[in-house]
Amino acid sequence: MVAMKPLTELCAETLTIDPFRPAIEFEGVWHDWGAVQGLAAELRALLAALGPGVGTVSFVPRNRPSALAAFLAMLVDGRSVRTIYAFQSAPAVAAAIERAGSAVVVMAEEDFTPEICEVLACSSMAGIALSGMSAQFVTGFDRAEPRPDDGPPRVEILTSGTTGPPKPFAIPHAVIAQFVLAQGMSLIDDPAEPPFLMSFPIGNISGVYSVAASLLRGKRIVLLDRFSVEAWRAFVVRYRPRTGGAPPAAVAMILDAEVPAADLSSLRVFSTGAAPLDRDVHSRFEARYGIPVLLSYGATEFGGPVAAMTPQLHDAWGDAKFGSVGRAMPGVALRVRHPDTGEILGPGLEGILEVVSPRMGPDWIRTSDIAVIDTDGFLFHRGRADGAIMRGGFKILPETIEAVLLLHPAVSAAAVVGVPDARVTEVPGAVIVVKSGAPAPAITALETHIRQHLPATHCPLHWRFVDVLPKNPSFKIDRPALTRMFTSDDPA
Repeated sequence: MVAMKPLTELCAETLTIDPFRPAIEFEGVWHDWGAVQGLAAELRALLAALGPGVGTVSFVPRNRPSALAAFLAMLVDGRSVRTIYAFQSAPAVAAAIERAGSAVVVMAEEDFTPEICEVLACSSMAGIALSGMSAQFVTGFDRAEPRPDDGPPRVEILTSGTTGPPKPFAIPHAVIAQFVLAQGMSLIDDPAEPPFLMSFPIGNISGVYSVAASLLRGKRIVLLDRFSVEAWRAFVVRYRPRTGGAPPAAVAMILDAEVPAADLSSLRVFSTGAAPLDRDVHSRFEARYGIPVLLSYGATEFGGPVAAMTPQLHDAWGDAKFGSVGRAMPGVALRVRHPDTGEILGPGLEGILEVVSPRMGPDWIRTSDIAVIDTDGFLFHRGRADGAIMRGGFKILPETIEAVLLLHPAVSAAAVVGVPDARVTEVPGAVIVVKSGAPAPAITALETHIRQHLPATHCPLHWRFVDVLPKNPSFKIDRPALTRMFTSDDPA
């Protein structure tokens, strides 16, 4: 059993790393641990100068070395952190800061727009700007009205916003510390091993655990502003890692980019999760590159992943469990419940998934995910129940239509949402990305293609063609944005 240490102690140990060791590479420039420690010391001093009543900090991080150092500084002092996505308009960020109600906000210098400064002034908040690898008060905002203590230290991260606005979710510091210790807190970074590639936003669940798996353990990080196929490929070619991974949406992007198999020859496995992966894309990736794709399943509400297909499970079961997100992790309990009767279902029966995640407590967490658990305990994720389209008396899963559309030779990516309809409540609307160099297929041809595989009720009544599907900051399909394509006056 791993001896428990508080997160503050773990972060304090991290800040003792040799200052001359490389820490973070960003846009081709390495920043050493001395730079990380210097910014952390500056930010800790600024927060301390604000006095008591600033135990909670609103944090609007961009994927920058300064943000990683700032995050470490807040954790080492045991402060609660409320993350806010930076990938929004200035008025939206300002509104989020106002709602958060913290005494101080930390963000990049260029993000302190007039709208945000107005909120700081009206709410008596302090502002700390990150510039380069330094931190300083924003002029005129070096004082804050104290706020009452609001509970044990935690990181309030944002849900992915897949089906609606991102919502805050609290992860206690103790949960993060437990994850760090489970990874092995050696603080020894072997220069012969590849660095950790980080592309997830710092402020979501994947970003927080990326920090816990890398920075807090003293590992070198190659930090990306956001995922791109070219940057990911360059990392793999340069460092030749044995394991790799990316968000599910990236798998199709890698295929479409026709990354040469030789570039990925070092990879023994490719891991992905956070959203379903289309079976056809999954099989085409494995066929082209000969690299097993290992799926996992988790959510912000679980405090991270709860099931995973490990290399050992893949070796033992191979294609017999193709498409499975693996078995429950140690301590996790999974069950499937009938959506209407509430009956607990047996193996092989499809229903609504419920989870006990030991990170978050002993209670069952009801999801909106449709799933099957087979007789061998493998979990198969079928899609989201709350995304089902109710077309008259027919219940249609968008994922079913999307999978068929991806079988069309001209379709690179597809997403389907429900569009309001006065006659039958909802009808499917499809957003299509055409493969590079291929002519856009006629809508009639796509309709014929769907009818060859599915009942006529599944055929979309509305179509849009785009260059790229809209993604949210977690690199998942932004379904509210898709819906707006069909419901707003400007379909673009």
